[in-house]
Amino acid sequence: VLLKYGKLLSALACSVEEERYSERVYTIKEGETLELQCLVTGHPRPQIRWTKTAGGASDRDSSLHNETLRIENINRHQGGRYYCKAENGLGSPAIRSIRVDVYYLDDPTITVHQSVGEAKEQFYFERTVFLRCVANSNPPVHYTWRRGREVLSQGSDTGVEIYEPFFTQGETKILKLKNLRPQDYADYTCISSVRNVCGIEDKSAHFTLSNRTAPPSIRLLLDDPLVVNHGETITLVCVASGGDPRPSLKWMRAEGQELPKRSVVKGGTLTIPAVTIDDGGVYSCLGSNNVGNPAKKSTTILVRGLRKGRFWITPDPYHNDDNIQIGREVKISCQVEATPPEELQFSWLKNGRPLRSSERMVITHTDTDVSPGTTNLDIIDLKFTDFGTYTCVASLRNGGTPEISIDVNISSTTVPPELTVPRGRSHLIAQEGDTVDLQCLVSGKPKPIILWSRVEESGVAAAAAAVAALMPDGSVQTESYDGILRISNVTREMSGTYRCQTSQYNGFNVKPREALIQLVVQFPPTVEPVYTEIRQALGRAFSLTCRLLRAHPARLLRYEWKLGTRLLTVGQFSDQKDDTNYHVRALNREGYGEYTCDITNEAGAGRCTFLVTGKAYPPEFYYDTYSALWQNRPRVYGFKLQWTQMEPNAVDRILAYRLGIRQMGQSRWWEQEIPMEGTIQKGELLTHNLTELVKPESYLVRLTPITRYGEGDSTERIITYSGEFQCGFEDEALCLFSQDKNDVFDWTRHSAATRDTKYTPNTGPSSDHTGSKQGFYMYIETSRPRLEGDMARLLSPTFNMNSKSSSSSVSNNPTYCFAFYYHMYGKHIGALNIFLRQKGQSVTDTLVWSLTGNQGDRWRQGKVNIHPTTAFQMVIEGVRGSGIEGDIAIDDVTIEEGECKDPPPNSESLAPPSSPHIWQLCVTLILALIGQQR
Repeated sequence: VLLKYGKLLSALACSVEEERYSERVYTIKEGETLELQCLVTGHPRPQIRWTKTAGGASDRDSSLHNETLRIENINRHQGGRYYCKAENGLGSPAIRSIRVDVYYLDDPTITVHQSVGEAKEQFYFERTVFLRCVANSNPPVHYTWRRGREVLSQGSDTGVEIYEPFFTQGETKILKLKNLRPQDYADYTCISSVRNVCGIEDKSAHFTLSNRTAPPSIRLLLDDPLVVNHGETITLVCVASGGDPRPSLKWMRAEGQELPKRSVVKGGTLTIPAVTIDDGGVYSCLGSNNVGNPAKKSTTILVRGLRKGRFWITPDPYHNDDNIQIGREVKISCQVEATPPEELQFSWLKNGRPLRSSERMVITHTDTDVSPGTTNLDIIDLKFTDFGTYTCVASLRNGGTPEISIDVNISSTTVPPELTVPRGRSHLIAQEGDTVDLQCLVSGKPKPIILWSRVEESGVAAAAAAVAALMPDGSVQTESYDGILRISNVTREMSGTYRCQTSQYNGFNVKPREALIQLVVQFPPTVEPVYTEIRQALGRAFSLTCRLLRAHPARLLRYEWKLGTRLLTVGQFSDQKDDTNYHVRALNREGYGEYTCDITNEAGAGRCTFLVTGKAYPPEFYYDTYSALWQNRPRVYGFKLQWTQMEPNAVDRILAYRLGIRQMGQSRWWEQEIPMEGTIQKGELLTHNLTELVKPESYLVRLTPITRYGEGDSTERIITYSGEFQCGFEDEALCLFSQDKNDVFDWTRHSAATRDTKYTPNTGPSSDHTGSKQGFYMYIETSRPRLEGDMARLLSPTFNMNSKSSSSSVSNNPTYCFAFYYHMYGKHIGALNIFLRQKGQSVTDTLVWSLTGNQGDRWRQGKVNIHPTTAFQMVIEGVRGSGIEGDIAIDDVTIEEGECKDPPPNSESLAPPSSPHIWQLCVTLILALIGQQR
């Protein structure tokens, strides 16, 4: 794996620092686009996953499966370490990481504080002012203070002190004006800077200090509390009564609540139209001018109203009897929530006539500061003449809201409640998805409200049940006025015991009556695998297993195996078994098809499905082909198609591949069969040469394996003609470059990140040519035992030419541009030579480029035109100079059709000049490949 961020990100990245705290750090400005590319090699094609960690916790939202990670408009919270992980099932996964540092600078804020010290016995008085400048930033911000146009620094003025509080980090500075003087009344500017990193410009804040500078003070032009009626429009006015600069005003609600959505704020005025009870509460006005502490004033809005009227009847508490009896006491209680509570007032009626408190009819009220408010009517020594309808009337003293009236009938028929479950309804069985009615019958007068809840399980499961014991609507308790609890679309999680009980309000204040109902929700078996494909060769034995995960009821379970519509076997589960197997001893052609296993109970069936097929798995194209076919014909090209077969031993031997090829933009396919001899091994690289491809067209290629069963799964890819070979030496295969066996020593593949600490100083590169210390390059090590004049030769792959090419007409020979980057730094640099090696009837080496001596500590590019007439290689030769400070490196080699454009200076090209416009484009180098698997 190689993380790429150089050329791709040069316009966006601020910088990439290597080995900062032994890690790679990529910096970017907030708001720009982050783009990281993970370059991978390996076969089969690796799967890529991007992840991000911050503080050791994985950020799953950042998980991506593309080679390129792109985050537009990046913000400061998206910084952190990003990991690219590639795996293909062979060996250990390859992982590379980089830390992304997001740079930003917020506008600074100046806050002012004042302290006054006094010591009378010394006749000493001091007034000190602190100006503090704060700005959020990354990297740490640097502050500069100005008074007018004068830059203030520590020691420049005896009356000024600039310091950093010990509890802050970075370069936070406070400007302290000691024993305030007349010249200290001035305009102050705080300039915050991150030193133009990432192009972030400096920002500033201003403050004018005068003898009028003072912290804010505010006042509210309204009553506290503010009592209003429902539906009215209210206006809260907050004004600044002092402070310089003039304070800004802001309204907010207590405990972080939002202001009502329909409210309108204009300066210090808050208007709430059509106020509701939910709008009541504490509202605060905050005044701030960055001098001293903010000023805060609060008021309480009380929306007048009555709600939640309830009553209850309490039989004589001195007798153990829940019934009302003549000659005993009975108490009627009435309760209402009121706002404001002190305005709540009650009155009682009997049969519509006002009732006053007496010795036998005692009326009491709770204190007005207790909410909700309650009134009690105690009837002492109940008589027949006391039977009737008693009405409790609740109202607010100043009106403005409707009254609440509660009627309570006291008679010989007033009896406490009784609760029962209808016959046969205490144990209910339902199928998942049904609608179920749980019913409790309640008698008594008055008839109370029924409260439904779930009963927590006891024993080991109590802790889990305590969490799960909620009603189907998610509440702890549900009210019912008719005693019925309806559950729609019932699920298995709703199984359990439900409790119905009488409430102690709107009825008798006695011990609640309750009953239990058991609900059992049946559901069909859940099985695995629901669907799976099994590939098998003829004559082999195998087994199919269907596993039972859960079911209710879990007894009397049956299973049934079928192949298509043909019944294979049936049976019944034992109590100890949770799976069933079907064995195929020797697969024949009739044994291919869809096997099903149905496991059934009273609620239905769960099905496992197995598709048994002899189809071969798809092939997988090999994308790291470095040397395509070269043909010396102007209008056509060829390509070396390479692939491996996925799981070749899973099915019968692959006899052939059907190759289909179609030119992009056309509909016609050409097909041919590629026969296979012998058995294909796992990982074996297969090759077929495609010829007569028309330049510069792209082609869709389809490859289908064939066995005696028939055609298997196909794979497709697109071949795109680009006419360029390139190699950055990032892969250990070196793009098929090889060492010359006849030289004195070898070139070495290297990266600065893994460089030996004993390396020779003052020579060799400190990174690859893109600036990455993780990237690789090739170099010659000129330390001992190397001697002056020793040569190391690196050979490119062989690029094939058509042997029928005419050598008599040079105009038929193509021109290619051979380009590379070189690093020749050190006082003992020898020579770097480039040869064109042609492989005709004899092998000839022609020197086409050469350079000697120290070229400085930087990478440079070399280019040269070459004109091969037959199959050829490029030979890169490094020659050791007179001492150890003579390391030579190369990187990013390319061969491209056509003449070189803008050849760089400082290189000595020894190639013969070419005639423009006559060399035909007739070579295919590496093709850019886009593939997909069907």
